Amino acid sequence: MPMTAAAIRPVSIKIDDDTKARVKRLAVARHRTAHWLMHEAITQYVEREEKREAFRQDTLKAWQEYRTTGLHVSADEADAWLAQLEQGKDIEPPECHV
Repeated sequence: MPMTAAAIRPVSIKIDDDTKARVKRLAVARHRTAHWLMHEAITQYVEREEKREAFRQDTLKAWQEYRTTGLHVSADEADAWLAQLEQGKDIEPPECHV
């Protein structure tokens, strides 16, 4: 989503002098501004953590579904299926069972 002047709001953060100096040195080395570097770092962090949270939510949903239905595949079944995929075979995953 492109940023517009109306969408951008200044925010201040407090960082120690050492971190500030490290950001400045890295910004110079990368031919970027310290602002760009901090913006990029925050953006990447938020994107990574959103993915991590989505994965966590999917895990909780799968666990709840297992607790409700008891359906699963064993580790041996999953390993055998993954071994087939590694060999380049396009096979369906094993059937879930109780």
